[in-house]
Amino acid sequence: MINQIKSINLSHSIIFFVSISIFILFSLKVGIFTLSPLICLLLILSIGIAHGSLDHLKGKKLFTIYKINNIGIFYLIYLFISLLIISLWTIFPASTLIFFLLVASFHFGKEDSHFLINSNLNLNKLLFLLKGLLIVVAPLHFHFNETIRIFKLLLVVNENFYLALDFVETNRLIPILIIISIISAATLFLTNYEIKKFTIFFDCLSVLILNYFLSPLLAFTIYFCFLHSIRHIINLAFELNKNSLKKGFKIFLSKSMPLTIITIILYIISLYLLSNYYEFDNAIFKVIFIGLASLTFPHILLEYFLEKHENK
Repeated sequence: MINQIKSINLSHSIIFFVSISIFILFSLKVGIFTLSPLICLLLILSIGIAHGSLDHLKGKKLFTIYKINNIGIFYLIYLFISLLIISLWTIFPASTLIFFLLVASFHFGKEDSHFLINSNLNLNKLLFLLKGLLIVVAPLHFHFNETIRIFKLLLVVNENFYLALDFVETNRLIPILIIISIISAATLFLTNYEIKKFTIFFDCLSVLILNYFLSPLLAFTIYFCFLHSIRHIINLAFELNKNSLKKGFKIFLSKSMPLTIITIILYIISLYLLSNYYEFDNAIFKVIFIGLASLTFPHILLEYFLEKHENK
């Protein structure tokens, strides 16, 4: 099954790379390098959010391991962590943003590569973090001012935060971080080399191309929905049916629908409330990124505890 997943993910990476290349060539032709934030939100809600919509099943599995019968406790803990992150973001936006970007970097680096790595060494965890850092630093490198504007829309007003970013940008430290990230990806690529590891190469190239040509929000949306999320869905489909990806995908759709719908409703309510205080597009930015942060933390914690048990 592992070799089959590797082959499918390699094919997915190649298809993604070719598709975004065609999309960017089309964008060059018509001169459109961004899309409405609303379209980005709809893509994230319809595809991106779905890749974490089996957390309730993983929660049941975790509670079975710890012999806890009341699954309602899991939902309360999950919701509490989400609300805690939102609260911390409103109180300490700069610190929470930095922490979120680091956690997201590790998550992206790990989830996009772990199926290719056989060992569970601490060095690999560091490499995952540095590889995933490319998702964060690429928009800063290619679209520094626009990325700063997004940070400001996310309630980050700490001047020391922006002074630090100006120092990093002025001293050309961002390209160094990109090089470190690429070296980390190359290390993962070359360790126990096999042809299927070209997935890593195509992924890094795709991220760089997306961020060079497209706006930060659109580049992130395309990566998050069509590379990261679909890859995760493929892995989940195989877990649900090891003999047939097609049948596993059908099971995934049926099981993921309830939590996906609930999440979409909560996003819409949040957007409606925020639009009473901010411009509509600005409210969308807040809903997308602060909302993703509130879901990412409990999602990663759940994955951590399950993985910790499986590695015993």
